[in-house]
Amino acid sequence: MAHSFATFAYLVSGVLFILALRGLSHPSTSRRGNYTGMIGMGIAILTTLIYAVPSFGSLVLIVLGLAIGAVIGAVIARKIPMTDMPQLVAAFHSLVGLAAVMVAAGALYSPAAFNIGNVGSIEIQALVEMSVGVAIGAITFTGSIIAFAKLDGRMSGKPIVLPMRHWINIGLGVAVVVFVIVFAVTESHLAFWLIVVASLALGVLLIVPIGGADMPVVVSMLNSYSGWAAAGIGFTLQNLALIITGALVGSSGAILSYIMCKGMNRSFISVILGGFGGESSSPTADDLGDRTVKQGSAEDAAYLMKNANQVIIVPGYGMAVAQAQHVLSEMVSVLKKSGVTVKYAIHPVAGRMPGHMNVLLAEANVPYDDVFELEDVNSEFKQTDVAFVIGANDVTNPSARDDKASPIYGMPIANVDDAATCLFLKRSLSSGYAGIDNSLFYKDKTMMLFGDAKDMVEKIVKSLEE
Repeated sequence: MAHSFATFAYLVSGVLFILALRGLSHPSTSRRGNYTGMIGMGIAILTTLIYAVPSFGSLVLIVLGLAIGAVIGAVIARKIPMTDMPQLVAAFHSLVGLAAVMVAAGALYSPAAFNIGNVGSIEIQALVEMSVGVAIGAITFTGSIIAFAKLDGRMSGKPIVLPMRHWINIGLGVAVVVFVIVFAVTESHLAFWLIVVASLALGVLLIVPIGGADMPVVVSMLNSYSGWAAAGIGFTLQNLALIITGALVGSSGAILSYIMCKGMNRSFISVILGGFGGESSSPTADDLGDRTVKQGSAEDAAYLMKNANQVIIVPGYGMAVAQAQHVLSEMVSVLKKSGVTVKYAIHPVAGRMPGHMNVLLAEANVPYDDVFELEDVNSEFKQTDVAFVIGANDVTNPSARDDKASPIYGMPIANVDDAATCLFLKRSLSSGYAGIDNSLFYKDKTMMLFGDAKDMVEKIVKSLEE
């Protein structure tokens, strides 16, 4: 009876997780989706505490661990700025991978506690599940640490390409498969730890060659890996909720990675095998040659936008860094009072993480009806008086559309150069995260607004009100 009720409770939590994913698919329902997911996780945790904890002492230790984790998580969540959210996600993914490794090790050394046999006679099915889970977990752990270091600036965003890296990766992959077979047949502890070591190395070598431009895909991919690691350990623990949750996270992360690769016109294989992009310095006078830029002021921008019929805003990571979303919303309110139609165009890979811009705009209480996916509004730039680019770079680079030699050629971009005027707000002429110069800076219809995004928009608001 108790087992049946626990199974039913886990199924309820699984349904709530599915509804949570559905809610998170749109900004207007994302808050409800978060609450639904939290309720589902609460049910899963309570069910596990009630039906799966063997003794009161174990219950005390588990509750203590939950309390410590909850406090740490709450402190981090309150202090972390939105600009650091991608690296925080990567760091949390690494913890999921490490947990998978530790749970598998616990099952290896105390199989009776997991109802999978005894030391020396563990069920072969459990051995396979453990080895697959620990391999994916170890790859997720080190891969996520490298992604965190790149996103947080602790490691160069440029691809770090090792000689014969593909052959090294293939060799490690084959070694992992061989060790898994040996472990499943012999239950050798040495084979288990060799799986861990080879997988840890593979996680590092898979991510270091991937450059900054592909980091959003990497974060999504690692999210998928962490889900599959959790699902694998769910089989070892014989925990239905963990299996369902891991499968949902794994599949949704894989789908998101595919969507992002499609948004960048890159295949998943090309991201893994040959990532590009990294930081680079601003062009020098010699680099510019005969090219010149047209520099404007806040007053110029205010005049152009106040006399426009339609303005389309394209936000990017620079807006997030400057925390300019609130003053940008204020600017839009002033423009709307003057009769100007204003829309936001969101590129699928703007920022460092999917949905980054949507969350920031929602934080500034921007109406959902004003925010459009790029594919829904891109054709309107030709009928737009002013395109206002704030902190976006690679996603507006015409080279992706016009230059077949460019490494980002074929990536869909916001066609801001189709507008009558493009106002480009940026600190300097430096390249974006892909490390590629933006030819949009030098076009006749582009007016550069140099400076901190928040300060510049505040000056524009002041000019509009005057």
